[in-house]
Amino acid sequence: MEKLLKLSEVAEVLNVTEDRAYQMAREGILPCIHMGRQVRVKPEALESWLANGGKALPGGWKKAVD
Repeated sequence: MEKLLKLSEVAEVLNVTEDRAYQMAREGILPCIHMGRQVRVKPEALESWLANGGKALPGGWKKAVD
């Protein structure tokens, strides 16, 4: 059985801040497992997610204009 990754480790792999990794997990963008307050990611799920091009944040990168 492989070790589950902490979001700090996932953030390092993705070259994003830890806060961004938590945001991606909260919004269902990252394939993660919730264990109470702890969030973990299966290494094979992360590899598959990356191989399939990941998933963008809702709304894209442009700021909405009111």
